[in-house]
Order: sequence, then C-alpha cells, then structure tokens
Amino acid sequence: MKKRILTGITTTGTPHIGNYIGAIRPALEMAKDSSESFFFLADYHSIIKNNNSEDIKNSVKNIALAWLACGLNPNKTIFYKQSDVPEILELTWILNCVTAKGLMNRAHAYKAAISLNKEDPDKGINMGLFSYPVLMSADILMFDSTHVPVGSDQIQHLEMTRDIAQRFNHLYKPILTIPEPMIQDSENTVPGLDGRKMSKSYNNVIPLLGSEKELRKSVMKIITNSLEPGEPKDINDCTVFALYEYFASEGQIDDLKKSYKDGISWGDAKEILFKLINEELNPIRAKFEELKNNNDYLNDVLHEGAKKARVLAQEKILAIKEIIGISKIN
Repeated sequence: MKKRILTGITTTGTPHIGNYIGAIRPALEMAKDSSESFFFLADYHSIIKNNNSEDIKNSVKNIALAWLACGLNPNKTIFYKQSDVPEILELTWILNCVTAKGLMNRAHAYKAAISLNKEDPDKGINMGLFSYPVLMSADILMFDSTHVPVGSDQIQHLEMTRDIAQRFNHLYKPILTIPEPMIQDSENTVPGLDGRKMSKSYNNVIPLLGSEKELRKSVMKIITNSLEPGEPKDINDCTVFALYEYFASEGQIDDLKKSYKDGISWGDAKEILFKLINEELNPIRAKFEELKNNNDYLNDVLHEGAKKARVLAQEKILAIKEIIGISKIN
C-alpha cells in the first residue's frame, strides 16, 4: 500500500508561530516526501467547545488561508473541509457501534474535563467531547491513512483509532487500514511570550499572519531576566534563543551563542530574532494578503478537494456498509 499521510487542523482561533513551527511547516515538508497526502479542516471538531458561529466561520477561512499561504499545493494534496465529506459522519456512527464506552472513559481530554467537576462529574460534558476520539478515528480510517502526524498529546487518540479499527476488522473483515503515528513533538514545545507553551489559552502567542509591525511588537514583549547589557547570558531556558533556533542555520545559532557570552542586550537579541522570523514570514504574509479577499478561489480549492476526497469516501463507505449488512436487498 502507498504511504498516505493525513493531517487534521482544528478550526479554532487564528494560527500563530507555534502552530507554524509545530504543525504547518513539518506537515508541508512531509507532504513533499509522501506519495499521497490529505489535509483537512476539522470544522466539526471545532463546534465541540465553540458555539459562536462567526468565530467558526472566520477561523475556517483564516486557517485555510494560512496553510495555502505557507505553501500547501492543492494540486498535489487533497485539501478539504471535514463538513464537506458527509461520509465521515456515517462512518463515525458505525464506529460508535463497535467502540466500548470504557475506551472513551479513558480518554485524557474527557478525564481532564470531569476532574474539574467536584459534585457532578458530567457537568458541562457534551457527547462531542466524550466521543471526540471516534470522530477522529473516522477522519483517519475513511481514507485508509497509513501515517498520521501527531503531537505527544494526541498519541492516545491515535492508539484508540488503532483499537477501534482492529475491533471492527475482527468483528467483520480486515477492511480498515491500521495507521501508524508520526510523533512530532515528543520532546520539544514551542515557548510563548511568557516561557510557557505557546497557546491562545495562555494569551502568549506570536501571530503568524499579522503585519510586520505586529510581529515586532509581539517579539519585543518576550519576557526575559533582568541581566544588563554587557553581562553574559545563558542560552538555556531562554525563550528568545529557543525561538531563534527554530528559524536559524547552524552558523547563525553559533553566532548568537557567542553574542550571549559577550553580553548582548535583550533588546538587540530580540531585534535579531524579529528580523529572522520576519524574513521567513514575509512571503507568507504577501501570499496571505493576495488571497484573503479572494473567497471564490478559496471556495473553489476546498470544493475541488472535497470532490476528490468524496470519490474515495463514497467507495469506502459502500464497502463498509456492505460488510455490516446495510446494502441493497437482493
């Protein structure tokens, strides 16, 4: 079987530098080397925690534009919205019917949510949150994905996908491909302005699609210690240096290490970081500006991607329904 990579992008918020470093850039690099790749906007996933329709619409658009601006080639990658492939929801129900509730009880996100409730463990828990791993399984299994890039926090969900697929194959016949994980960030996380993991929930992000002025303003807000210019500085546990490493060459990294030893000021270090990030983001920003008002182009790209995806999805769901007994009466 050909190597087939599938990546889902939850449509919440606006992409930031952490998303670019941790997901967008490596996924696009992997797509260059794989024989087939699928990138989808997980808009059904996004409504689990967000019921603001305008937020969802804006996020779907901005995230789609971000991936296209960063270099996703819709002629080489099948790029689509999850909601444009209704067969995924058909498969979700079928998989629900072979998935043990006990398996869902062990999901980290669900356990973390109920741990916050003192009296009623199910307070505020909807079925979307509880059964999220089944929808994720349908996303993956629908297209016979062989490899799925995941962060360390998503490994359990992929293991659940494998369990569900194996259960289905055991009950019926081996029709579902068992995917392999491609671990992306088992050791490193991208630090935000305050040193914690860059996250919208911490309000510590550097925007990906903002203006040059906004980028510079964000970089200058990075929290550092109080060492004065002329005092040697430690590269360890330094947000400025950690971010610099994600964009710099080995030679540039060695040069900044020397500058740290020589006592570079924090203002100068941040300016060096800003210029390097800005250099990489300039063409992305230009492409985003070119595309952001061209809704017809964006809709056409997603429509064509969904058409390609549905050819495969319709074939797969018919085969699955046939073996479970939901088919034409003979």
